[in-house]
Amino acid sequence: MNKPLPQDPMMIELIKQARRHQMTRRTALAGAGAGALAIALAACAPGGSNTKLTPAKDISDTDKSLVWHNWSLYMDQADDGSYPSLEKFTNETGIKVEYKIEIDDNDTYYGKVKDQLMQGKDIGADVACPTEWMASRWVNNGYVQKMDAANIPNKKNVAPAYLGAQFDPERDYTLPYQGILAGITYNKVAYKEATGKDAPGSLEDLWDPALKGRVGVLSEMRDTIGLILLAQGIDITDANSLTEDAFMNAIDFFKGKVDDGQIARIKGNSYSEDLNNGDTIAAIAWSGDTVQLNLSAGEEKYGFFIPESGTTISADLFTIPMGATHKRNVEELINFYYDPANAAILAAWVNYVTPVVGAKEEAIKIDPALAENQLIFPSEEFIKNAHGFRSLTGKEELAFSKAFQEILLGA
Repeated sequence: MNKPLPQDPMMIELIKQARRHQMTRRTALAGAGAGALAIALAACAPGGSNTKLTPAKDISDTDKSLVWHNWSLYMDQADDGSYPSLEKFTNETGIKVEYKIEIDDNDTYYGKVKDQLMQGKDIGADVACPTEWMASRWVNNGYVQKMDAANIPNKKNVAPAYLGAQFDPERDYTLPYQGILAGITYNKVAYKEATGKDAPGSLEDLWDPALKGRVGVLSEMRDTIGLILLAQGIDITDANSLTEDAFMNAIDFFKGKVDDGQIARIKGNSYSEDLNNGDTIAAIAWSGDTVQLNLSAGEEKYGFFIPESGTTISADLFTIPMGATHKRNVEELINFYYDPANAAILAAWVNYVTPVVGAKEEAIKIDPALAENQLIFPSEEFIKNAHGFRSLTGKEELAFSKAFQEILLGA
């Protein structure tokens, strides 16, 4: 039985709204046409500059404001449309935040801001949260400012799993906003009826003939092909292991499963509709969406597991573009959300993996049942086999995306 919520009016209301909240920021992308080959490949083209960019002058001391570009449905929000945690930040620091939902897709957002990024000019935001693979492009091309760790003392709370990224090993240029964990979501009853097993244990279980035509996968290349690569023994973090040949072998395997009908659906977040109506029994999925599926069902109808061979983990990252003029203010914002108490409020709303150590303990004070959910607060044991897909060169990005998108368009 769940313990009662703490008697803090704001906390109580936020959690009630989070329980009613049936969409994630990925839901908003469903059906957005992110699989269109021409758009995807156009945005994959490398756009580096031969000129080293210079950070804009920081006016934070005289202008207590900042502009934040983020994804939809990715911030705690009251019924009146306000953002309680941002209001708390402003009350504590005096810094006003203009929070703008501008990122609908990594590629399309990059298409809007890349010219300014390349020139080190203002993109209209002091901070933005692209997904890790896109953020790595920004870092590698010199588009973002180095953060001053002295202004972010709560950086010490970043979970170890998010350190060691090839493009930013010490998180000097980026810090995770929310973690994105992939794995397998399955209908517990339907899976047992079809296969006779209580639960899948490996990626290979998706290829059980009993599931033919009832399997879904994500249209996100790094997650779907990443899981296949890991199952084939490829280290997706290492360029010597994840070569073009290894990737294309995984593509061939994937295409075979699509062509023979084992994989019936390749979708974004709308894969949840197929699970709900029974068209699919199991799917490569995102952890936050599994939480929402069970909330919608009112029971633990769906299970989620990480394959024995490993799975992918990524994040949407705080980045400060070279043209940003409120760097110190942004660092205070990041420091605020790396306070475990504030991170817990955010995690309760968005239902993705919090990158902040100590947030779980704070969440216990809000809702013990929420804090026990491994999909939001995974233990080290739970995510020990989660790996980040390595950064790709511009040439690799074009070749890999083209091969993957051709299968999606032909499916």
